[in-house]
Amino acid sequence: MKAYKNVLAVAILLFFAKSFGQEEIALTAKDSIVKSSWMAGLGYTIIDDSGDVFDQLFDADSQWNMVAFPSRASIGRYFESGIGVEAIAAYSQYKEGKIIDGVVNDTDIDYWSIDTRLSYDLNKIIGQTAWFDPYVGVGLGYTDANNQGRGTYNAVVGFRTWLSDNWGIDLNSSGKWSIGDNATNHIQHAAGVVYQFGIEKGLSKKGEEKLALIEELEKERQRVADSIATAKRAEEEAKALAERLAREKREAELAAAEKARQEAEQKRKQQLLDAIESLGKPYFALNSSYLGRESKSVLDGLATLLAETPTLKLRITAHADSRGAEKYNQWLSERRAKRVLDYLTKKGVEADRLIGEGLGETQLTNHCKNDVPCSEAEHRVNRRTEFLVVEY
Repeated sequence: MKAYKNVLAVAILLFFAKSFGQEEIALTAKDSIVKSSWMAGLGYTIIDDSGDVFDQLFDADSQWNMVAFPSRASIGRYFESGIGVEAIAAYSQYKEGKIIDGVVNDTDIDYWSIDTRLSYDLNKIIGQTAWFDPYVGVGLGYTDANNQGRGTYNAVVGFRTWLSDNWGIDLNSSGKWSIGDNATNHIQHAAGVVYQFGIEKGLSKKGEEKLALIEELEKERQRVADSIATAKRAEEEAKALAERLAREKREAELAAAEKARQEAEQKRKQQLLDAIESLGKPYFALNSSYLGRESKSVLDGLATLLAETPTLKLRITAHADSRGAEKYNQWLSERRAKRVLDYLTKKGVEADRLIGEGLGETQLTNHCKNDVPCSEAEHRVNRRTEFLVVEY
């Protein structure tokens, strides 16, 4: 039921806030109360020791005794539980002509008392008010009245009304019962100002209820904000997912296109390599750079292929076998490379599409190194020209 009431209250607050643009509910100074404090008081003491107890209680002319100056001082500590512990000192005079113990007093007599008191704040039961602070209490004390000292049992009822957090007015009446039968009972009235210090504040019951409503409202607002954030996050995630899928699709399409292009290029390159390979290699006679009929036939086929493929550029390497000095073989391979390039340019191939290089005996294709016995056929395969694709 309490949860239902809180939810209903939050709903009402939201409705009115949206409908009328009211300011947000917030705690104010009126929602806080003093939970505990020290309290000092100074005031007047009025003694009624007429002997008739509560008969003619307010007969101030004949029964009330007091002095014209502040005659009561108190100090106390008051706790959040509503309990207060106080010490009180009071002074007065039984005035000449007043009724004391049923007899008209014929001379002024000093009165004083020292009391301790345990009080309880009734607002803890009836609820906090902005200014009215009733209390009851009991205690023990010592009183010298009518020239008779006696211990007393005390009971008090009173209230304080607060002008600010610190200053207030205290009005109370105490019944003081003598311990023993040698003295009479009497009533002590008091009126004065009190000052609170060492104050510790907290929320009143209404303040706590308001705080609970504020917290419920904040939870509801947070829930709405979280819902909006969740929806926005879901929308952003969906948008990001769509963008990622679109990007992945584009990347996949580009990758597929690139793969197809590379495969086509590789196929084209392989076709060129196969075509070049099918032509064979020009071979040279021992110690010769002249092109024979078979070599020229290979170069004629290569010139035709270059004419059919204008983007094709070749690196042409000429080689020698291992017989003879290395420097000689290097020089001879360079002449062989030049012979090949000159032949192809005469056939109409642009010179900038050809790179010639002589490699001497550095790249033998078999075991026929220096001082290794080999047949003429084995040496011949090393006196070759090779064609490497640079661009196509």
